Amino acid sequence: MCGIAGIYSFDRSRGASPTILEGMLQAIYHRGPDEDGRLCDGEVAMGMRRLSIIDLADGTQPIYDESGRYGIVFNGEIY
Repeated sequence: MCGIAGIYSFDRSRGASPTILEGMLQAIYHRGPDEDGRLCDGEVAMGMRRLSIIDLADGTQPIYDESGRYGIVFNGEIY
């Protein structure tokens, strides 16, 4: 079982806290001890914990589009 976490800050002057996101990821460590990933950009911060079961090599997240502008974290598979 994997886990995802995210924050959206409505206060643009402060942004989303990477420290709070890190605490959230530590709280769900048991859901995915094999890998973690995070994206912090302005008012958005999101992260994931991964339990490696399928596709052990290519499951690194966040995943970005070709331009590198958009990123996501998710729990699932893309075919």
